Amino acid sequence: MKFYKLGLLTLLISLFIFGGCKRQDGIGLDVDPANQINGTLLVDTSLVMTTEYEDSVATNNLTTRAPIANFNDPIFGNTEANMAALLNLPGSVAYTLPTGTISIDSAVLVLPYSTDGFYGDSLLSTFKVNVHQLSENIVTTKSYYNTNQFKFNTTPIGSKTFKARAHDTLQVYNIVKGGPDTIVKLVPQIRIPINTNFVYNNFFNAPANTLRSNAAYQNYAKGLYLTIDKNASTGVGGNMFFNIDSNAKIQVYYKLTASGTVDTASIALPITSNVNQIKHTYSAKVDAALNKTSTDGLVYLQGLVGLRSKISFPDVKNILGAVGKNAVINRAELVVKVAPGTTTPFAPNTQLSLYRLDLARQRIQLQDASTADIRNAGRFGGEYNPADGTYHFYVTAYLQDLISGKSIDYGTYLAASGPSTISSSGAQTIDISVTPSYAQRTVVIGKNSADRVKLNIIYTKTNP
Repeated sequence: MKFYKLGLLTLLISLFIFGGCKRQDGIGLDVDPANQINGTLLVDTSLVMTTEYEDSVATNNLTTRAPIANFNDPIFGNTEANMAALLNLPGSVAYTLPTGTISIDSAVLVLPYSTDGFYGDSLLSTFKVNVHQLSENIVTTKSYYNTNQFKFNTTPIGSKTFKARAHDTLQVYNIVKGGPDTIVKLVPQIRIPINTNFVYNNFFNAPANTLRSNAAYQNYAKGLYLTIDKNASTGVGGNMFFNIDSNAKIQVYYKLTASGTVDTASIALPITSNVNQIKHTYSAKVDAALNKTSTDGLVYLQGLVGLRSKISFPDVKNILGAVGKNAVINRAELVVKVAPGTTTPFAPNTQLSLYRLDLARQRIQLQDASTADIRNAGRFGGEYNPADGTYHFYVTAYLQDLISGKSIDYGTYLAASGPSTISSSGAQTIDISVTPSYAQRTVVIGKNSADRVKLNIIYTKTNP
């Protein structure tokens, strides 16, 4: 009999709890029924989002994703990225020229694409990349920012017009010294013909003392500057990303005549210590959002050191209304939705980051994303959901700390990010630093719409 009454009492309590749940709109938390949290649902739409410029960032040695770009985005405007890089001796060590008479057959600058190394129009657009010789040195101990400009000789030493084929492998002849040449299959790359006179004068015919050390050679030959010729390119263009690794080089093919014997050979001059300049010229709509004169409520996020959004929580301590601090937040989720019509033909960011500033105005993870906080959510969120065009972030601990006064909002930001990483235990890590290596962009709804940014909060009232 006691067990029967206890079961009935439990049932009544459960019904009261469910009866207390309420929604202010039809969108709730995406919760696995097995992990359902009971409480009152509050949907807060008082958040304010504004578009802001990203911070500048050092672009030294973006070895895995170095950008070269000319992209005329119909929504955002123009993005331009150029690259400067040092030229090195073979093996980056002292070099002794072979004995005999040398004649150059050809020289080609090899730039391997990065994984997913293109964002833009690869079907209709053509690109002309010009290669110049730098007229100033890159100081390897100096930090160069995305705003830096380099001096270079205006006459190109190489150029190539092409369509971006970041996923197509190539087959080329491999020169075998003393044996028959072979055909090899290479990773996706662009190969830009380089003026043979440049190679001869800056390597084979260079003063002997410049080949005695790599530093002396770099001081003599300087390096390369790569830029897209806007006047000779067609279409809206795009953003290309390259691996500046051991395969990035000027490959030289030459004939060596010695003791009456002619042999073919090749040698590689690696390029290293790359630096990227990135420049944006925004559309009238984006400028209006930046100047806070826009009336459409749209917010613009962009990689390649482009745009981010500041999120403000008006009167956050009273966000739960009359219950005030006498409540525990069981779960809180930030939901932002992509503006319809902005995902084609150029896809939105696959990942966004959400971070806060500390007292020193430095970027730090939210409590829900920080492995140093026992309340971290594990899978923090931020991945794009193409089914409904949304991004979701768990912000339970952060919001609770803002309400209680444990944390102060020195600035909360939503920004473009590279892909997050998932550990073997399922924990997610999102890079919150400025990204100069991913070009995706996203337009989200900040206000003036039923799909505006919102917080979905499930809370339980506690005793005063």
